[in-house]
Amino acid sequence: SRGAAAADAAPAAASRQARTVDDFDFDEEAFLAALDENAPVGTTGEVVKGVVIGMESDGVYVDIGGKAPGFMPKSECGLGVITNLKERFPKGLPIEVLVTREQNADGMVTISARALALRHSWEKVRQLEKEGKVVQVKVSGFNRGGVTCELEGLRGFIPRSQLNAGENHEALVGQTLGVAFLEVNAETRKLVLSEKRAATAARFATLEVGQLVEGHVASVKPYGYFVDLGGVSGLLHHSCVTGGVLRDLREAFQQGEPIKALITAIDPARGRIALNTALLEGPAGELLIAKDTVMAEAEDRAHRARSLLRQQEQDAG
Repeated sequence: SRGAAAADAAPAAASRQARTVDDFDFDEEAFLAALDENAPVGTTGEVVKGVVIGMESDGVYVDIGGKAPGFMPKSECGLGVITNLKERFPKGLPIEVLVTREQNADGMVTISARALALRHSWEKVRQLEKEGKVVQVKVSGFNRGGVTCELEGLRGFIPRSQLNAGENHEALVGQTLGVAFLEVNAETRKLVLSEKRAATAARFATLEVGQLVEGHVASVKPYGYFVDLGGVSGLLHHSCVTGGVLRDLREAFQQGEPIKALITAIDPARGRIALNTALLEGPAGELLIAKDTVMAEAEDRAHRARSLLRQQEQDAG
């Protein structure tokens, strides 16, 4: 009867509901492998490794481990002009590339060796700027505002005002110039260089933390002294002048006065040098009562102070 059939169906339905995934023939490894197989390979901005598997006249196919190969357009194959793609990218060549566009409907991603090389170039140039380096560049062109050049595959610009021979900048094309960095910005692709600042950068390269330097007080500010060190300026902050009580900066040094001080910090990228005379003192406040003695014995006192600085660095590290 219909009632008996319904009664029989009820336990069957209950048993169906009670079944778990473990009751079925479920192969977890096969399931995960299937997921991996269909997972997109390479998100935009990701660096991936692959192997060249073929090419067309307009680009190179690279196996990057996805269900479809990555395609690298000819214009993205390198920083310079590549005349022979086949010679440059033989089959089986392992390469590292940057994903520039995620996969299309066919599962193919667009990749670029050029974009990865540019990323490395910006990283290298940023490091050179941080270290305050002077670099050699060859002038490749000019416009009304200055001259253009190339550095690590990047296009650099030297404004007319930053050239030693700014009036006749057309004549500089083909010449090699020593330049320092004014602006490095990968986001806006701005690489601005200065020939005039190169002399300052070269002077920075001769300085180091713990070194005793000689100069003269260029100006007295409420927060300390600016000291001319011959082409570069250092700051002797009021807290670094003496271990004693300094009520007025003019108690210690006057504008134009010669001075010897220790370098305690250098930041070439920002053009900053921190100076200290308190480390040259014996008893705290000695500079205020026997400045001539402190300055006359500065060389010997600097050796002791350097040991103290090294100890402070070790303790901090």
